[in-house]
Amino acid sequence: MKNILITGGAGYIGSHVAEILINKKKNIFIIDNLSTGFQKLLNKKAHFINLNILNTSKLKKIIIKNKIDSVIHLAASLSIGAGEKYPKLYYKNNVLGTRSLLIACNNSLVKNFIFSSTAAVYKEGQKIVSEKSKVNPKSVYGKTKLIAEKQIILNCKKMKINYGILRYFNVCGASSSGKIGIISKGDHLFKNISVEVLKKKPLIKIYGNDYNTPDGTAIRDFIHVSDLAEVHYQVLRKISKTKKSKILNCGYNRGLSVKEVIEEFKKQIKRPIKIKFQKRRPGDMEILISNNKYLKKLINWKPKHNNLASIVRSCIRWEKKINN
Repeated sequence: MKNILITGGAGYIGSHVAEILINKKKNIFIIDNLSTGFQKLLNKKAHFINLNILNTSKLKKIIIKNKIDSVIHLAASLSIGAGEKYPKLYYKNNVLGTRSLLIACNNSLVKNFIFSSTAAVYKEGQKIVSEKSKVNPKSVYGKTKLIAEKQIILNCKKMKINYGILRYFNVCGASSSGKIGIISKGDHLFKNISVEVLKKKPLIKIYGNDYNTPDGTAIRDFIHVSDLAEVHYQVLRKISKTKKSKILNCGYNRGLSVKEVIEEFKKQIKRPIKIKFQKRRPGDMEILISNNKYLKKLINWKPKHNNLASIVRSCIRWEKKINN
């Protein structure tokens, strides 16, 4: 675990993972084509290469030349809404991109492979899911991630590479260092609310208020990005040491409704927020909460940021910073 390659390291989660690994004195290489990543999120101590991961031959040269021993694969298209509109693009980036990276890892020094998957691979209607729950993705995004998971399991076994497949639940928050957070909008709840609350008359769109939940809005398990980044490091260490591959849920085992999140923002800005209800989005699930017992046991994980008020505070602080 000396030379670690992060694909998508200029993105929201990738930049947090890079920050943690650099603090642990690791030699970090970042590959990103900056299509959804940002130059300003790149860690100055990392070696950056602007490259599309579909370029297998260049990718392989980088892995060989820099004696890469561990790969953290985060490069992907990841909006559920956009995936429904552009399924071919999602297949290309998420499935073919992963295949290209696996080909590039063959006959190299790579021994560990961490993959950013998603809770969107699970079958709708299970509410609280463990790693053994049924998978049957509803969204195009979830489908492409599940195909990528299968490719990783198959190829890493052949190549004798340890893998850690991390199924993220809903990632939010900004780093306590104040250096990194979300820049681009999209269908990211905390980001969209943070942008709105800085306006004089905040207006939030909620997609669906007719779900079978206590307040009618969808329920999600929100995990702070810094806790998630720490999980990457700990799981990488664990699979490297034990030589055992794992599939892991990454969430807090706690469900919050969209309305509850908005209420916390209201509390903090001490102003009303107008809500506009829209139709449900295709691909969105009703309730999705992580059973994280396996993760906690495996790495003795004790999250430090699993408090809604502090997550909201970090989002507002970041938004103010990038708007000044």
